Amino acid sequence: MASIPLLTAIFAFIYLIQSNPAISATTLLHGGTRPAMLLPLYRSSPNISRSFSNSRRHLQRSDPNSHPNARMRLYDDLLLNGYYTTRLWIGTPPQTFALIVDTGSTVTYVPCDTCEQCGNHQDPKFQPDLSSSYQPVKCNLDCNCDRERVQCVYERQYAEMSSSSGVLGEDIISFGNQSDLVPQRAVFGCENVETGDLYSQHADGIMGLGRGDLSVIDQLVDKGVISDSFSLCYGGMDIGGGAMVLGGISPPKDMAFTHSDPVRSPYYNIDLKAIQVAGKRLPLNPKVFDGKHGTVLDSGTTYAYLPEAAFLVFKDAIMSELQSLKQIRGPDPNYNDICFSGGPSDVSELSNTFPAVEMVFGNGQKLLLSPENYLFRHSKVRGAYCLGIFQNAKDPTTLLGGIIVRNTLVMYDREHSKIGFWKTNCSELWERLQITSAPLPVPSSSNRKNSSAELPPSEPPNYVLPGELQVGRITFDMFLSVNYSNLKPHFPELADFIAKELDVNTSQVHLLKFMSKGNNSLITWAIFPSGSANSISNATAVSIISRLAEHRVHLPDAFGNYKLLQWKVEPPAKRTWWEQHFLTVVLAVMITAIIGLAASAILFIWRQRHQTINSYKPVDAALPEQELQPL
Repeated sequence: MASIPLLTAIFAFIYLIQSNPAISATTLLHGGTRPAMLLPLYRSSPNISRSFSNSRRHLQRSDPNSHPNARMRLYDDLLLNGYYTTRLWIGTPPQTFALIVDTGSTVTYVPCDTCEQCGNHQDPKFQPDLSSSYQPVKCNLDCNCDRERVQCVYERQYAEMSSSSGVLGEDIISFGNQSDLVPQRAVFGCENVETGDLYSQHADGIMGLGRGDLSVIDQLVDKGVISDSFSLCYGGMDIGGGAMVLGGISPPKDMAFTHSDPVRSPYYNIDLKAIQVAGKRLPLNPKVFDGKHGTVLDSGTTYAYLPEAAFLVFKDAIMSELQSLKQIRGPDPNYNDICFSGGPSDVSELSNTFPAVEMVFGNGQKLLLSPENYLFRHSKVRGAYCLGIFQNAKDPTTLLGGIIVRNTLVMYDREHSKIGFWKTNCSELWERLQITSAPLPVPSSSNRKNSSAELPPSEPPNYVLPGELQVGRITFDMFLSVNYSNLKPHFPELADFIAKELDVNTSQVHLLKFMSKGNNSLITWAIFPSGSANSISNATAVSIISRLAEHRVHLPDAFGNYKLLQWKVEPPAKRTWWEQHFLTVVLAVMITAIIGLAASAILFIWRQRHQTINSYKPVDAALPEQELQPL
């Protein structure tokens, strides 16, 4: 009889897993609100995608400083891309990929060279045949298998109707030259089919940071190479990028923590109890934030979504604080955005106009949300901003995306079932945490079969150019949202400002490409060598690159909102024989022509004189009398 309760508990646990699919309705929004991004709709292989047992990790409690960690830079931003990416190197020799960091996904995958339905992404597809350390994951009882039952496969579908599927492989994964964690073997997905946003996005794939056996975090923790924690720090409204740490770090003293229940939902949740606007607590029942999956924190979602009751009260509270501003239509007619004009253009001054918002946790600690944590810029009206928090249709889940944690270090302390928040400038995170770059530890020879597989990828240091490299030109893209009805007449003025900001001559700044749609413009500029020089000196190139990469180019307010995008260094163009000897050939032709003309002129004059001296005269022709000269 004792076995009956045990079997009942087992069946109940299995039913809980099978009946608790990933969030689906949270992103199926209506009424013109913006869709969320990249939350799994269901798991096609529940037996390998997540593990809900945390007893193993609770037995491994340890000092985070006793393990190495992987420090990794983040790229992109929410406004232009809707996501943040990091760089991951896979294989031997390493192949580079730009992957969206997503705490709502459990599988890390990249396009495979066998993929016939993959989009054009940032980097070339992964080529398993070129990696000496790649091994396919063979079919077994713990995975879904292909039709031939030879190799393990994966499939993921997302609520915005995109999907990814392919095979599972194992290879060396490297984390960059800022990491003191040596490269590790890990299982990842090699895509054969992708659809929807995954097909059209610029990023190569997804880096899954969620809970599950295929998660990068779980695999590294299972190996015992990092503590069961990771951290993300997203850049602010004007500066994208940021930082990520795989493994534990010592939390700042004033970090605000909240409980995160791993059994409550398969996603990272927080214990949100109340929201305050301008110091006033919203009249809401705390249970409103505990519906369905509770309050979910997801880095792969762009904006934030509240249940209907919470959203309506929050919206009214914000609007009552902004009566001095004018409400205007949003930048996209397809969405019913709530926008206001008359705000400052400088992000640092937003708090003078927009109210502070605080999230109150169950333990009484609070997370302060600056205006940049709940607003996004209006792309067509200068000084206008829109609410980045929307109603989550009829879904009772509270979904907090990346906008909520701009310039906030978020520590996912899975070992202690809590999540911490610390407001900071993410572009200066390492200095603020007083973390210094540690040298890469050398793996012991007994733990590696292929020494070349253990070498970290050769990521070049920031803004350092090899001495022998010749820079022919530096190109960069600039995105502008400007009020000018016609921007073209202002190109010379814009080039002058860019030249001053980059400390070069205006003659060196050339416009290469211009595309415009409405008030949004994308301009490609190039910086060429000065005068008759064939290349830009390395010192000058490094100065230009650092100013571009660190967003130190400031334009007058008249040019509206702008953002500097990617930059590229190009060597001097190889000239053909004709281009190299053009001047010599032209001079030779000119000299030959002059000599020829001079010879022709001399010959013509000589002939004229000869004809005059020996001209024929008739016998009876009258001749002028000539005076006889004395003999």
